[in-house]
Amino acid sequence: MDEKELEIRFQEAVEIASKMSQSELPQDVQLRLYAYYKQATFGTINYNNSADFDLRNAFKTNAWMQISHLSIDEAKELYTEAIHEIANSKK
Repeated sequence: MDEKELEIRFQEAVEIASKMSQSELPQDVQLRLYAYYKQATFGTINYNNSADFDLRNAFKTNAWMQISHLSIDEAKELYTEAIHEIANSKK
């Protein structure tokens, strides 16, 4: 799959995800999707432990750090696969 095709598939998955209700998804799935999305759109996390860092952000940061070894393209592919898997399981 070339980069343009991957980007199209990724954007389609983002659109599907935007229509999903977060309350339907377990928190571990939400964190995994968050991490894939952030890695796919921003690349490897630049960790900054600031004073306004709360527990919710700690979980999100940890999830992102755990997949920081993935390339942007790998993260896009995993995000896309996860969204389609979730969407297909709801049919």
